[in-house]
Parts: sequence; C-alpha cells; structure tokens
Amino acid sequence: MVVLGDISRRRALRLVPGAAATSVLAGCFGSSEDDEPVRAEIEPGTEIVFRATSNWTGKAPEAIAGADNPTLVLTEGEQYTIGWDEGDGRVHNMELRGSDETYVEDYATPVTPDPGEEQFIEFEALPEIEVYRCNGHGPSHPQGSQEGTIVVE
Repeated sequence: MVVLGDISRRRALRLVPGAAATSVLAGCFGSSEDDEPVRAEIEPGTEIVFRATSNWTGKAPEAIAGADNPTLVLTEGEQYTIGWDEGDGRVHNMELRGSDETYVEDYATPVTPDPGEEQFIEFEALPEIEVYRCNGHGPSHPQGSQEGTIVVE
C-alpha cells in the first residue's frame, strides 16, 4: 500500500471528489466583479448596436462590445440610436421603458426574427427612460434576461 504522508492512496482518492465539489461551489456562491454589468458612458449621437440572443450582447460602441446587458449612461437631452442587427433566429424587439413599465414616447420596434433598419430607434435621452428591453418572447422568457439599465444624467 502506498502511503502519502499520513494518508493512504485509497483515502486520498476518496477525498478528491469532495474537494473538487467544494471548490466548484465556492465559485458559484461567491460574488465577483464579473457579476456586475459593464457600465459605459455613451457619447451623444452614437449608434448603440446589439446582438439579440438570450441577452443583449453589445457590438458597438467599443465600450460595450461583448458585454451582456450593459448599463448605458446617456446625456440628458442628447440624441442616440439603439437597436440590434444580428439575432439568433428567435423573435426580438427593442423597447425603451420607464419605471412604470410603459414605453417612453412610444419607443418600441415591432417583434420580428429578422433584424433590419426597423429594429433601430432614434431617440432623445429623457430622464423617464430607465431600461432597454426585448418583450418578444412572452411569459416563457426569463424576466430581465434581455434587459439592460439606462442612466440619463
């Protein structure tokens, strides 16, 4: 029998799965900076472009590229364009909403599986705008999974 210090090889092998599970669970329950969405200050006049999947994945500008549901910091009263030009084959739309869950200024696009020019909204950054969201999946879509925060300063 091989002995490693005071532990036999057989005993060491029995401990490995428990140690592995503990290290995996520690990563699941701990918080990290990766849990926080990217927060990006967006220059006035910018076209904000996403890929529509189960999240809004940023494509442009560079500050949000690759980020899921980034927080967009906009300048009050300035003009922006927001939308999506690539999807996953499911239906999506883009909506700008306030805290009372209503559209702000009717800023919403039609629900469609095909992105295009109609999936972009030109808008003025108003303090009432608090989220950008897809509402095309109905009740089976996890709430908030394709939603990001807008901060108007």
